[in-house]
Amino acid sequence: MNYDFKNYKTENFFDEMITPEGDSRTGNQALKGTIENLAFENLKNKQKAAERSMVSAGITFNVYSEDGGTERIIPIDIVPRVIDSQEWDNLEKGLIQRITALNLFLQDVYNEQKIIRDGIVPREIIESSKGFLPECKGLTPPKGVWIHITGTDLIRDNNGVFTVLEDNLRCPSGVSYMLENRELSKQTFPDVLSQTNVRSISEYPAKLLEVLSYISGRPDPTVAVLTPGIYNSAYFEHSYLAQQMGVELVDYRDLVVVGDYLKMRTTKGFKTVDVLYRRIDDTFLDPKTFNPHSLIGIPGLFDVYRKGNIGLANAPGTGVADDKVVYAYVPRIIKYYLGEDAIIPNVETYLCGEPDSMKYVLENIEKLVVKEANEAGGYGMLIGPKASKEEHEKFRGLIQANPRNYIAQPTISLSRSPCLVEDGLEGRHVDLRPYILYGDGIHVTPGGLTRVALKKGSLVVNSSQGGGSKDTWVLK
Repeated sequence: MNYDFKNYKTENFFDEMITPEGDSRTGNQALKGTIENLAFENLKNKQKAAERSMVSAGITFNVYSEDGGTERIIPIDIVPRVIDSQEWDNLEKGLIQRITALNLFLQDVYNEQKIIRDGIVPREIIESSKGFLPECKGLTPPKGVWIHITGTDLIRDNNGVFTVLEDNLRCPSGVSYMLENRELSKQTFPDVLSQTNVRSISEYPAKLLEVLSYISGRPDPTVAVLTPGIYNSAYFEHSYLAQQMGVELVDYRDLVVVGDYLKMRTTKGFKTVDVLYRRIDDTFLDPKTFNPHSLIGIPGLFDVYRKGNIGLANAPGTGVADDKVVYAYVPRIIKYYLGEDAIIPNVETYLCGEPDSMKYVLENIEKLVVKEANEAGGYGMLIGPKASKEEHEKFRGLIQANPRNYIAQPTISLSRSPCLVEDGLEGRHVDLRPYILYGDGIHVTPGGLTRVALKKGSLVVNSSQGGGSKDTWVLK
């Protein structure tokens, strides 16, 4: 029996495929028609085949808990999300604008600090950020680029308007799942994929290598991916990207500082490393400069970097620009450096460090989403409407104890996209993480990772919190 979209309910949410009247949104006609022409059992079999492919490819994610780490397959949904060409072009412009301004901001706060002196961003906000590294003051990274790889999280509200939920400028993950989802789409919907004229994302590893090579300033640089090791939650991605770029995957045991250079141990002796794509948090990079207890860093690495003898992507210190409190200032940052209004708006944000805002948050916590300023992956977060009174009280106490460390935002009804469930298709809430590469220019990969809150009614899309993903088709 074929699936019939007549039973599909958009309810009161913006649906990525179906209008409230039951029609296809722009660009979704071919995909919707293909699904309707498939027997539902066939659709379920395609989902199972995709999951088997994930298992055989070893695409896993470690979920940390009090009981230890649990390795599991990333949940996927085979029904792609389609974004119209014109809509994407506007998003691309907005993302380029945002990354350009944030890069100028980072260069400024670690050097002249004009934006602080001009009163656009308060000094105490910058210097109290966990991501601000005083050790980076006076530094300019190779070619003046701080944020080589960015994953900016976008959401769409009930009116169909995209907004920026947060910026990820340190070690954004998920790009390997974006690439694998596309490979699964080629297996699952090969005809409709070609008919719909979807923009390619396959060049991402080559573009990433271009960026890494560019910041080295050398004609044939030695590039390596630095991983914390096999127990890291995103280890699959580290090894996948190293393999796709044809470069070495290394950890602290493979590297040593010799003189003013970073050397990699090989079977033929030491080899100088010109660029590290580091997937280690800033303060774990070098125990001599940052956290002395780090067992996964390379002693002396920061001195090599300071002398200009190695490129690090992303540059140390970028975390100050994706602090969730600094996020609230990004529209002002864009206006200050570029003289432009933000093309993609922020979500309305209350800073608990401001007395009036804190009072409002404490009084309305049951309506709001509260976030810790420097947490990621869905941790340190309260979704007020879905939390208990005990959880509300707990977060009130946390906010009052450390107001600077918390922000709050309205609970937004994220857009939904059709997902395969046991007996049909149902809407599940989604966000979008496009990946932006900054080297000789800025390249936005068309689409990105659509993350899905697979649990019915849930707004939490993070893989670490039980979310999944699906392919994102951007039309030419």
